[in-house]
Amino acid sequence: MSRISYFTDMEKSVVTANFLKRGWTSATSDEDWNFYWANTQTCRSLFSAESSYRLGDYQMINHFPNHYELTRKDLMVKNIKRYKREQDKERETRERSQFNLEFVPVTFVLPADYNLFAEEYRRCPTCTWIMKPCGRSQGSGIFLVTKLSRIKKWSNEGNSSSSFGRHAVQSSTMGGGSAQQSAPPRESYVISKYIESPLLIGGKKFDLRLYVLVTSFRPIRAYLFRRGFCRFCSAKYDRSTHQMDNMLVHLTNVAIQKQGDDYNPHHGGKWSVDDLLFYIASLRGSDAADLLWQEICWVIGHSLKAVAPMMLSDPHCFECYGYDIIIDANLKPWLIEVNASPSLSTTTNTDHFLKLSLIDAILNVVLPPDGVPNAKWNKRPSVEALRGWIVLIDEEAKVGSAYARQNKANKTKSSRSDINSRNK
Repeated sequence: MSRISYFTDMEKSVVTANFLKRGWTSATSDEDWNFYWANTQTCRSLFSAESSYRLGDYQMINHFPNHYELTRKDLMVKNIKRYKREQDKERETRERSQFNLEFVPVTFVLPADYNLFAEEYRRCPTCTWIMKPCGRSQGSGIFLVTKLSRIKKWSNEGNSSSSFGRHAVQSSTMGGGSAQQSAPPRESYVISKYIESPLLIGGKKFDLRLYVLVTSFRPIRAYLFRRGFCRFCSAKYDRSTHQMDNMLVHLTNVAIQKQGDDYNPHHGGKWSVDDLLFYIASLRGSDAADLLWQEICWVIGHSLKAVAPMMLSDPHCFECYGYDIIIDANLKPWLIEVNASPSLSTTTNTDHFLKLSLIDAILNVVLPPDGVPNAKWNKRPSVEALRGWIVLIDEEAKVGSAYARQNKANKTKSSRSDINSRNK
């Protein structure tokens, strides 16, 4: 086998350890490479119109050129809304239960959608909303809102020259232009209806971090890593107004929770997905746990189908997405966001082993059987290579995927209300 070289601008031990285990050698910035584990900024630069670099058949990279269609919060919502409208048009000839696509909380982009948001706010003035900057991660810049005055105050603090309402919509930088030529572009935020009744365990809020590997968007080939986990808040959930600014109560991001006095560095506030499903089965029955898992797979599948028409499915590319999902008290899964570069930092020994195994499992799927990067291979991994993965979608195979099974199950399954009533 010829010498294989890798290059990375992310010095994570779980990544480089897997490369070295395969006998690969590190390339310098001046040398050619076969496999690039890049950050998202590098990938965008590499595929930009200004770049003169062209990938060879012997090269692979870990992001799709416009991954942001799924991983940027505002674009994800836009694409899912478009997809839902398209599916709604076809409902007359299909079973309604098959297209229950309300799996993202009601969301608007600010400042562009301020008037629409204000109208929705007035319909439900007691609701809590959560604001997130579109282009940030790890819980940065997030806060909760119950009053319109809080948004206006935030706007004035961030940019005194911009305001919301009709003028802000007209001058939004989303389409170019601004209220004043000298003013910096206003950072876009998404504002979503807060899930105020999440499923709690031990009185604490949690979310799911699931890893989804996509090797192609045309046709869609996607795989769900079996070893996802739950991330718990270190403080007990409290909906009262005096706890609204306490992110230890509301946000599960490890970067936030590590700052709390009650954070446990030994287990990192994490549970495996298997432990979660066992817990739910013990309380509400195995049918409820099975249905929850099927619906999570279904949500992920539809999110990928929503963005597939927009994605540049370059054969040199693959991508492992970090899906964040919250389960409410009725066991309904809600898609919160998708990360293009899920954290590969490790906080515990279990965390280190999980992410080391994740990278190994990714390489087993994306590389041809001979282990040599090749953009021309058909990307149909062997059963052995798929060990550790669930086939989520394989549009060419049409059968055997978790998404396909759930589509079939939707035609005959009991309604959620029936299952909930049986377990009350």
